[in-house]
Amino acid sequence: MENIKNIIFDYGNVIFSLDFLRGQHAWNQLGINNAAEFFRHKQQDEIFDKFDRGEVTADEFRAYIRQKTSNQSLTNDQIDNAWNSMLLGITAGNHELLLNLKTKYRTFLLSNINAIHYDYIMAYLKSEFGFDNNDHLFEKTYYSHLTGKRKPEPHIFELVLNENNLNPAETLFIDDSPQHLAAAQKLGIQTFLMTAPDTLQQFFKREKL
Repeated sequence: MENIKNIIFDYGNVIFSLDFLRGQHAWNQLGINNAAEFFRHKQQDEIFDKFDRGEVTADEFRAYIRQKTSNQSLTNDQIDNAWNSMLLGITAGNHELLLNLKTKYRTFLLSNINAIHYDYIMAYLKSEFGFDNNDHLFEKTYYSHLTGKRKPEPHIFELVLNENNLNPAETLFIDDSPQHLAAAQKLGIQTFLMTAPDTLQQFFKREKL
């Protein structure tokens, strides 16, 4: 990793901890028998991709879940709680690290997210840290459901590069999904795969960035 001037961060399992198995268990509890295929890290039912792009609303997503479970009596809260069960929280020190990195690099957030998770996380940031959002931690934030694009589609990477006049060769992208990194690499972006038990704080200390 050389000549890094810009850093693009994924959110889930890079900054904010997730537990995909916990999410699968919650879907199973609602009545989705093939939960491991329905929702997983590298591949998922197409409803999740559509929700990430903002192509379906929260209510349309919930209606789909009721259809998949053959249970029209499921409440919005039951569905939202199942979907949000995978969201664990922010590791202590991550926000301080991001603020420090912002003084040395141009930093950006690029997250595949949806309306239900977004609302939950914004409420979490407010209640736990007093933050209204993530905006102060980065030069600019990009959320898939607000852009209409999601990783690993090349257009969302091109959006970040072009809007901010970033040189891909001077840009590092950190993500926990190999397929997202592969798409970024095709555009000439330097990449790092974040894999547990490694952490963001350990990575930057190790790399002396």
